[in-house]
Amino acid sequence: MRVESAVSKVAKHPCYSTVAHFTFGRIHVPVAKKCNIQCGYCIRKFDCPNENRPGVTTQIISPETAISTIRKALEVEPRIKVLGIAGPGDPLANSATLATLNLAQREFPDLIKCTSTNGLALPAHVDALDKAGVIALTITINAVDPEIGGQIYPYVRYEGKTYRDREAFEILSRNQLEGLKAAAERGMVVKINSVLIPGVNDKHLVKVARVVKELGAHVMNIMPLIAQAKFKDVIPPSVEELNQVRDECAAILKQFRNCNQCRADAVGVPGEEGCSTLTPTTTNLCDAKFLRNEPIINRNSTND
Repeated sequence: MRVESAVSKVAKHPCYSTVAHFTFGRIHVPVAKKCNIQCGYCIRKFDCPNENRPGVTTQIISPETAISTIRKALEVEPRIKVLGIAGPGDPLANSATLATLNLAQREFPDLIKCTSTNGLALPAHVDALDKAGVIALTITINAVDPEIGGQIYPYVRYEGKTYRDREAFEILSRNQLEGLKAAAERGMVVKINSVLIPGVNDKHLVKVARVVKELGAHVMNIMPLIAQAKFKDVIPPSVEELNQVRDECAAILKQFRNCNQCRADAVGVPGEEGCSTLTPTTTNLCDAKFLRNEPIINRNSTND
């Protein structure tokens, strides 16, 4: 079965496997500028070389430049096994994502093709992702209850209209869960990313784990809030709080605990970037590697 083959392949994915995290590399190509929702914890306006967080990139590159960048990266670091598209916006809100994946499937058929998404546009794109060779899919799902989700997402833009708060979340959640089920049915190995926001969804993620498990999710990655944007005044979870929620969810769904919360232009072996699993005596400080010196398109340009 394809799903069994895909699961065996993602054993080399450093964002799915603890062993692979310290053994194999990934390259994130930042081709996806636009986003279709606003998450309350996300700011994409700034880029500092010292920042290592989702939504950050030095520049946006074209699909063609992405391919040449991958080619060069593989020459320098043959341990790279994964091509990922993780932003800086939502990959499925950008035509450049599928263009890049299709080009890469022809030139680099042995690379694991991976993309992340908030899930809003997933039902409409799941077949195209399947045809492009994507076997590893990450969906960020922070809630399944509208009362909670409505606090996390100020708005979504869907089919030409803007929806806000609870209504926005109801549309987003419907598409996330529908897309998850469809992706799993096509043999993709689905990872669920969830941001732990104290006082908002910290008591709710166990329910999220149950729901996504039933729909075919393979693994869950619970990440601590980075306090910014709407949640800038919220104190992030302590190591103990984070691990407690992970342990509770682990009784339901396998947990990945080594996430670096990478940039959209990260490259290399993540376990060699100075990051470690959070413990009461360590902090998640990273010496991030990213695409500093590649030919680029001006960040203000668009690929669409």
